Amino acid sequence: MAEEPASIPLPALPWDRRPGALHVGYSGGLDSTVLLHLLHARQAEHGLEVRAIHVHHGLHPDADAWSAHCRQQCDALGFGLRIVRVHVEEAGGTGREAAARDARMAAFAAGMRQDDVLALAHHRDDQAETFLLRALRASGVDGLGAMRAWRPFADGWLWRPLLDVPREDVLAYARTRDLAWIEDPSNLDESLDRNFLRHRVLPLLRQRWPRAGRALADSAALAGTAASLLSGEDHAALGTVAGDVPDALSVPALAALPAARRARVLRAWVERRGLPALPANGVARIESDLLAAAPDGQAEFLWQGAFIRHWRGQLHAGRVHPPLPPTWRVPWDGRTPLHLPGGGALRLEPTDAGGFDEPIQVHARQGGESIRLPGRAHRHALKQVLQDMDLPPWQRKQMPLVSDGQGVLLAAGDIALSEDFDRWLQARGAKLRWVRAS
Repeated sequence: MAEEPASIPLPALPWDRRPGALHVGYSGGLDSTVLLHLLHARQAEHGLEVRAIHVHHGLHPDADAWSAHCRQQCDALGFGLRIVRVHVEEAGGTGREAAARDARMAAFAAGMRQDDVLALAHHRDDQAETFLLRALRASGVDGLGAMRAWRPFADGWLWRPLLDVPREDVLAYARTRDLAWIEDPSNLDESLDRNFLRHRVLPLLRQRWPRAGRALADSAALAGTAASLLSGEDHAALGTVAGDVPDALSVPALAALPAARRARVLRAWVERRGLPALPANGVARIESDLLAAAPDGQAEFLWQGAFIRHWRGQLHAGRVHPPLPPTWRVPWDGRTPLHLPGGGALRLEPTDAGGFDEPIQVHARQGGESIRLPGRAHRHALKQVLQDMDLPPWQRKQMPLVSDGQGVLLAAGDIALSEDFDRWLQARGAKLRWVRAS
């Protein structure tokens, strides 16, 4: 037991300028209750604008009562509380616990403005559990770095001010002050990996090594430091393997890197593209199926709704989006954006361009289309035009075509414009813009 179990020093924000609002992730449980009270005691001292956010997952019969408890506690402290209801989607196969965490973090991110800070109440024991979980999943140094006390998040920052505080001190603080908190019965469910470690494994380790929790957390911190150093080198290497088009990677340049660095560069690239982290076998699959593939093929690796494809000597990555339905065809006057099936939109810019003189037709490719490009005397097969412009095949399937009332092709997305349509746009100072699905 710590010498002063009721005293928890709250570190200063690790930042050299004033943040926006400070959001506290408040579940109503022990840890977040203590963090909320600590910030209440220090808010005037630190000049903080503190707000609480409670995520209602709807997974337990008492979820409404928990939200009411959080409202009551925040009212007593004079804090504003935002309650966000989320739907926990388990279709990705990650399990309910991970799906609930993802939904919770998405709700937190949605409420963040520029330079806001999200404070979460993870403590040293949580860090030790995370380190063990990731070690058991054969994580590398990045994963073993576990949770960071301070990192970028959404449009602001994520802060874990209790990460060096053991759970016993958190509990002592709450009991000394007679704080009221919620006991979630799911925290006793040892079928969940984290709970099994918390209730079975870590107590057993502490019987033999009393400082096991601190030692594991310290190892996580050391791994985090090493990962930060490696990350800087990864991003420098990433700049040396850039492809000829934005956000692509050169396969020959990648192949020239040492295998260990190549693996880290691929993971850094995927992270930069905002895609789900590669699975454990991801790098090996990319090595075997994509890097050695023929440049004129379309070898691909798919995971969690994302893709990496090898095309013309470069790797491309993004979210998987369906092609336009073959029978899709709609009229469009150009006065407002046209939202496309499966995501994306077609826009006439600027918005006050006035629209088209006559409604045009926007439709999917059928095959066999041709177009007369500016400065050309003859029409050319659209298929050949798109190949010459190096438009990847999967984007061709999602690209909307624009035709006039007589069926004459005016544009293929904003990639290829007919001579007449290009002249019409220039006369009005307008542009056609195809916004790809994000």
